[in-house]
Amino acid sequence: MRIIGGKYRSRVLAEFKGEEVRPTSDRAREALFNILALKIYGARVLDLFSGSGALGLEALSRGAAEAVFNDCAKDSVALLKKNLTALKIPVNGEEAKVYNMDYLACLESVRPQFDLIFIDPPYRFDYGVKALERIGEKGLLSSDGIAVYERDRPFEGEIAGLEKYDERKYGKAYLTFFKRG
Repeated sequence: MRIIGGKYRSRVLAEFKGEEVRPTSDRAREALFNILALKIYGARVLDLFSGSGALGLEALSRGAAEAVFNDCAKDSVALLKKNLTALKIPVNGEEAKVYNMDYLACLESVRPQFDLIFIDPPYRFDYGVKALERIGEKGLLSSDGIAVYERDRPFEGEIAGLEKYDERKYGKAYLTFFKRG
């Protein structure tokens, strides 16, 4: 896995070994960041289920002002910190904040508002819907902010406070885009 664009372009990221972890593919990440290109520079980003941090790191590489990373798994946080160190981004400095907590606890504790929120939970759980509901309730998106939810099937239903405005499929992954409703 590598950074696709920006100042860290082509830098290889440390990643998990094994079948259980499913990082966003390079193809899907490239497409996602092409779609979001005009929203990234100077943005405040939340990578809610960060894993190795690939989505938040890609955003920082492309000019985001700050990325807040969260994952409940200590192994994920350790890998993320390794990637931040390799890119010479200070952990818990001005550019990157790292949290190791449950996603709902994170959404309760972070200060609003975010310009981009990446929600890429394990596919076998439906944490993303609960996360979107909390984001809508708490008004965590800025007025023109975007939340992107990745999962293995199309999104159906509605989320109070948010409006689904686009959905794309890349391989097995569906990327669903939400804005404030």
